[in-house]
Order: sequence, then structure tokens, then C-alpha cells
Amino acid sequence: MKKFGIIAAVEIDAVKRRYGKPIEKINDGGFDIYHYEANGNDVYVLHSGAGEISAAAATQLLISVYHVDMILNFGVVGSLTKEMDDIRLCVVEKVVHYQFDTSEVDHCPVGQYLEEYPTIYMPATKELVDLAIRVEPTLVKATCASGDRFVGKAEDKAALHEQFDADICEMEAAGIIKTANRNHVPCLSIKMVSDSLHGGAEEFEAALDETSDKCLAVLDEIMKVL
Repeated sequence: MKKFGIIAAVEIDAVKRRYGKPIEKINDGGFDIYHYEANGNDVYVLHSGAGEISAAAATQLLISVYHVDMILNFGVVGSLTKEMDDIRLCVVEKVVHYQFDTSEVDHCPVGQYLEEYPTIYMPATKELVDLAIRVEPTLVKATCASGDRFVGKAEDKAALHEQFDADICEMEAAGIIKTANRNHVPCLSIKMVSDSLHGGAEEFEAALDETSDKCLAVLDEIMKVL
């Protein structure tokens, strides 16, 4: 039996719809954690809320206190390209924390954690990314731009793509992947586009439930073979 830690930012209702009543609901560190048995495994789903700080704290809590074997994340994202508007379902291969900037003092590119990574990109666990694609061949590898800002304007999305060569944007993956990497715990993030390149908050809100459900369904299939 494996022990999975899943982080859900704003998509917790999809978890409740799929898995129903948990074995127990725990409040720990200011977070609600839902404990399930699914596919013969222990699953701890933590409702982090939006943002990098909460996502990083949530990841560390699942690792340090609940001793999960791996960190999984699913959720909805914004598209930064016309191509991703059509693809929609993706697995995060690497993430850039685009709001992290020590370039003035460290003389490095914006987004680079100079002492930890050789480039601006922080990788998810390659073996899990490859496994995810074998389980669900429609998944496409994506580069994620992650920061503490909801990006709704088309011109801002285009700028993120231009500067960081990113395909999608959201608000938690940098905190999750960086923390998991520092703890040497495998991590995987499955994402689905809710708002297109020219979409914004209204499109996001309209698509949240449907895209969350579909994204979690794919993650559930992956967990069955992990």
C-alpha cells in the first residue's frame, strides 16, 4: 500500500464528488486534510487554497507529518498559447517561478533559484511524467509559469509565453515542485486548461467544475498503476 499526498488548491469539490465521504477529516496546520482509501492505497488530500506560500507549506506538511511516498497535484490552468487551447490536458514537465527575481544582485535570469537549479526551470519527476503519458497518451508535456497572480488578460499571457517559453500558467506548481524536490520526494502535476489564451476569470469560473473533474479522473487512473 502506497501513501499518496494530493494537493488541491481550489478544486477540492472535485475530490468530494469523486471519492465521497472520507475516512476522516483532519485539520492540521490550518489546512483541511481528507483521508481516503482509494485503489488499495492511502490518500491524503490537502485543500491548500490558492498561492505559492500555501502550496509550499501544504507540501512540506504532507511530507514531514504524513510521510507520503509522493506528492501529486491536479488542477485547472490558463493557456498561454493557441496550441494549448486545443490540447487542454497536460502533465507539467517543468515549472518556472516567474515572479522570483534576484537578477539585480545575482546577475542571473529572472525565475532562477541560482543555488539550486542550473536554469530557470524546476523539473517534476521525469519517471512519473513518463509513466503518466504511458497511462494516458493524450497527455502532453507542458512548461508551467507559476506565480502569485491570476493571469486573465491575453496580452499578459502572451508575455509570459514570450519571456519564459511557457505553455500554461497557474499559482501553485512552483511551491509544490520546489518543496518536493528539496525533500527528494517524487512529484507529479496533472493540469487541464480552463481558460484559453483569450479567456479570463469568467471562462475560468464557468469551466472550473468540469475541468477539475476530468483532470482528477486522469490522475486517479495514474494512481492505479503507481
